[in-house]
Amino acid sequence: MLSYAILFLIVALIAGVLGFGGIAGTAATIAKILFLIFLVLFVVSLLRGRKA
Repeated sequence: MLSYAILFLIVALIAGVLGFGGIAGTAATIAKILFLIFLVLFVVSLLRGRKA
């Protein structure tokens, strides 16, 4: 999950440098969403690991 977020972040940076604003914005939004999902799943796994 984190690797996909980093991949979309890199795509957004490259698209931004090349002037593709729409693609860069979309890729950055996807990267943010994937990173937030990763954080939520990471916190849930930490909490479940401590209870067991």
